[in-house]
Amino acid sequence: MAKLTTKKVLLSSIISLVFTGGLSACDSKNTDKTNTNSTSAKAETVRIAIGTQDTTINCATGGLLIRELDLLDKYLPKDGEYKNVKYDIQWKNFTSGAPLTSEMVADRLDIGAMADFPAVNNLVAFQKAGKQSLFLNPLSGSTTGSGNAIVVPTESKVNSIAELKGQTISVPFASTAHGLLLRVAKEQGWELDKDIKIIAQAPEVAGPALKSNKIAAHADFVPFGELFAYQGIARKIYDGSQANAPTFHGSIVTKDYAEKHPEVIKAYLQATIEADQLLQKEPEKYSQLIADKTGIPAEVVYLFHGPLGLQTRDLTWKPEYRQATQTAVDTLKILGKNDGKIDVNQFISEQYIKDAFSASKFDYTKSLANYGKSPLIAKDALTGEPIQTFKHVTQIWVKGEKQVRSYETAEHAFQDLKKIQQAGQQTRVVYSQDFQSDIKLLSNLAWFATNQTGQIQAFLLKDDATKFAQTHSGKVYDFKAVQQLVK
Repeated sequence: MAKLTTKKVLLSSIISLVFTGGLSACDSKNTDKTNTNSTSAKAETVRIAIGTQDTTINCATGGLLIRELDLLDKYLPKDGEYKNVKYDIQWKNFTSGAPLTSEMVADRLDIGAMADFPAVNNLVAFQKAGKQSLFLNPLSGSTTGSGNAIVVPTESKVNSIAELKGQTISVPFASTAHGLLLRVAKEQGWELDKDIKIIAQAPEVAGPALKSNKIAAHADFVPFGELFAYQGIARKIYDGSQANAPTFHGSIVTKDYAEKHPEVIKAYLQATIEADQLLQKEPEKYSQLIADKTGIPAEVVYLFHGPLGLQTRDLTWKPEYRQATQTAVDTLKILGKNDGKIDVNQFISEQYIKDAFSASKFDYTKSLANYGKSPLIAKDALTGEPIQTFKHVTQIWVKGEKQVRSYETAEHAFQDLKKIQQAGQQTRVVYSQDFQSDIKLLSNLAWFATNQTGQIQAFLLKDDATKFAQTHSGKVYDFKAVQQLVK
């Protein structure tokens, strides 16, 4: 099997690239080989050329993990009509969906991973070329929209969307984040170019613009809202879940290829299922692997892929993801990217993922009905008791420890945090769950409020914390101050 070893993109490099340039795609060194795409009894070669988006970390189970763990070969058919077939597996990494789509249309790739908006552009590009692509399955997403985010410079005085009226906001054009920003503007009653100015900026350009305060805000997709916040150059003031607009990334295939090699597609999707299972069972281990290969810090990867994460790894075609695809069609029509005459039900092909679930002995119908996040099954690291409720879960990743410590309450976590600090240990990150939206937060950037009994709640937005405190006779604290409440 031809296997690409992707170049590591060190964290220092990604920060440098965010500030000075672009994240470079690391293409496979393999060259395309003549491929008859025949599965006769003769010894022939079947190409499997897969385009990944490694730094878009919620594509990991459809690309990076399959590649790095050699999962695809495990499921490829090797008997019957495939007995004498040789597989030419090629991997190419991209930083966005547009160049990946170009490679697919040019028949240099067979399978790719991208978000709902780029996926619709993929469909349109194929149609213009007289071809067709199929949307195989979601990989990771949020039925409420979490993952897309709007951030402001760290020192900005802005704490809410309403305060951005009259300002300039940048966004990667025609992306899922662009769709979110347009939706937010509409909800605020803003008129484009009058009440708000939107400019096109890729994340690698927006990073230094935020740091130098050249823009008031930036809207972006996974993982940049959280990455910029983790790096200390921005604060998240709006999470996509507030707009309740579903978003996801998924796998796409050339229709002709899928119809010619359905067993290969089933094998690819079975590998995706296993990658998903592995990530759920050992999120710290595989978050670190993803970090090692992409330069996205493991702490940010875990924020998405760990238990109770920002997004849910979900391989099923929930109605919300179908709607997200239709929303992408409608929004991109407004932006002049298509004529709106697109039947998403012909684009979405559910049977392939159903077949893969069956072959892997998983119940697709049961998974389709499951809206839960990746579950947290753990004991409170302070009390040793099983965690039963999850509204106030707080987690601490201690430097040098393989597993994240979990606590049922913020109070338990902050008590243990004092002990950790007193022992001279360092923490990599502390996570909280937003009391209102239940999204996972970086605690050092969160706001906290108490109720009349002194119980601590975490919030993404200061306004939400303030409203809660006023309603429940409590007070508002930042991360440093709230720790002092616990003795």
